Amino acid sequence: MGALTQQRTLLHTFDAPEDVLALDGGQTLASYTVAYQTWGQLNADRSNAILIFHALSGDSHVSGEHEDGRIGWWDLMVGPGCAFDTDRYFIICANVLGGCKGSTGPSSTNPATGRPYATDFPVVTINDMVRAQRPLLDVLGIGKLLAVTGGSMGGMLALAFTQLYPEMVERAVVLASAHAQHAQAIAWNKIGRRAIMNDPLWRGGNYYDAPEGPPRHGLAVARMIGHVTYISEGAMDRKFGRALQTAEKESFSFGVDYSVESYLAYQGSIFHQRFDANSYLYITRAIDYFDFSAQTGGDLVAAFAKTRARFLFLSYDADWLYSPERNDAMAVAARAAGREAVHHKIHAPLGHDAFLVQKEPQTELIREFLG
Repeated sequence: MGALTQQRTLLHTFDAPEDVLALDGGQTLASYTVAYQTWGQLNADRSNAILIFHALSGDSHVSGEHEDGRIGWWDLMVGPGCAFDTDRYFIICANVLGGCKGSTGPSSTNPATGRPYATDFPVVTINDMVRAQRPLLDVLGIGKLLAVTGGSMGGMLALAFTQLYPEMVERAVVLASAHAQHAQAIAWNKIGRRAIMNDPLWRGGNYYDAPEGPPRHGLAVARMIGHVTYISEGAMDRKFGRALQTAEKESFSFGVDYSVESYLAYQGSIFHQRFDANSYLYITRAIDYFDFSAQTGGDLVAAFAKTRARFLFLSYDADWLYSPERNDAMAVAARAAGREAVHHKIHAPLGHDAFLVQKEPQTELIREFLG
């Protein structure tokens, strides 16, 4: 097996007349940039390409060491000898439209004004994100993908690709995801967005040049809320229980008494260092709008009938954000539509985030599925 070389992010700007991107909300982007990274080599007939989609706060750096020293967010799954074996497959991962890691989003310069788009950036959907990445395959000389894959929001993006471009993908690996955002998840996202927008430093989204900086406190609260949904009740109990952070007894104040409070405060306080608050608004809204069966009147079987791929659904038994039942419903509907589909429920006490950190048995399940 080989070793991954240090990765750097590549940028491609789509600004030709034929590249105008029509968005679901009715607006267009005449020019946009996609940030991406690749691993491995295309084989002679260009049949070994796999497109990986990241989750909410991810980026294009999925594996190996980045030029800035960061290790990829799915390093345990992508690399030589891993489930997505870079000695066998050509791996592509791009930052989503609306993001803040190189692809065009609210923090990017608006060519019409020379200033950051901020909230002048159009609201985008999961389908818009997929349409923005589709031309990248032409740039790379890829006419068909062996597979698309992703977890959480990444799974929604993978599902959308199979429906928008059915002739271009053979397989789809969908992890810890759902065919539509459900009401409780929409509610959590709404609370997170409200926390950001209620921060006085949000300034209606126009905070990029403000000397006080971004709305870090609102973004911290949004991150804390989101983080709670990624970890199961049992995992929280096992890791923290009611342990006090430093003192021997409660302080009878509104500061930090418990270890879990300290943990969430830390996760929230560092988030602004790597993520843009406006991107958080846009991406969570895109997730809320996602409904794989929207074009078929809510008929999930009919939605899968529009695809041609084989499907592997992986769920995690302690995931209460996108439960095993939601993943199983997709597999049942796909089979009813005549598609080859299998669902595996994995024992994973951590909960939703298990797809990011638990290597087995998902590695072997994915290897077998890819063949």
